[in-house]
Amino acid sequence: MIDNRNPMYKDNGVCAMYLPQATQRLIELALAEDLDGGDLTSLATIPADLTAKAHVLVKDQGVLAGMEVAAAVCSLVDPALEWQAMLNDGATVEYGTIVAYLSGPARSVLMAERTMLNFLQRLSGIASKTALYVAKIAGTQAKLVDTRKTTPGWRALEKAAVRAGGGANHRFNLGDGVLIKDNHLALGGHDIVGAVQRARAVAPHTTKIEVEVEDLAGVQAALDGGADIIMLDNMSIEAMSEAVQLIAGRALVEASGGITLERIRAVAETGVNLISCGAITHSAVALDISLDIAINS
Repeated sequence: MIDNRNPMYKDNGVCAMYLPQATQRLIELALAEDLDGGDLTSLATIPADLTAKAHVLVKDQGVLAGMEVAAAVCSLVDPALEWQAMLNDGATVEYGTIVAYLSGPARSVLMAERTMLNFLQRLSGIASKTALYVAKIAGTQAKLVDTRKTTPGWRALEKAAVRAGGGANHRFNLGDGVLIKDNHLALGGHDIVGAVQRARAVAPHTTKIEVEVEDLAGVQAALDGGADIIMLDNMSIEAMSEAVQLIAGRALVEASGGITLERIRAVAETGVNLISCGAITHSAVALDISLDIAINS
């Protein structure tokens, strides 16, 4: 369906980039899921030669994400569809904002509608939730980062949506860096110093070593082992403050666990460098976006 040697969009100015193959496969899977057997309703009720113009309308407040994927969905449904983006990912939107126009064969517009909106709503929901968390820590040194708690197959898209919302990305996958967590330590006899040193011995010299700790004793052990990043897992605000003072700049400090919108400002004010939050991806609510037919001809 997709020739990866060529740009997704050639002549209509929508996009001049390549989409990752994993994203292309995901779009193809989504379309196959929705269009298996075709669109019986449109075939039965819409004349084959009818054309339509529609707009993509936001019915909420938030941050936009997923525009390139939405355009790709339409292009794959029918190359005759024309997508005109009015805004880019990262744009702040409100009720009534038109983010794109779609025109072409009416049947194709309707066949693209649901899959296109599913991507756009889900990714905009993640960007919007991320933006709320980022706003809470404005003025502090802390940076909000995501986790690997993503929808299977959607990780690249969801992490891009986090960036659109003003956040940053943690590891993309298990090969991206060393992060020694509680289960690694449990299997290694809870020897933090030894775990960090073993990781240092085998990891490339460009790779940072991060270790998850639960108390100040763990913080000290991580320092003794020479960890580059120390993750404070589910610690109280008071314990985090003490940990930051103990570390004293000798390693980056990441706070994780129990990061809520109500608590994140207090976490940031402890002086941590990074705050990782799974909720911005796994618990984001889709932004309300619709496709409305504007003109039939």
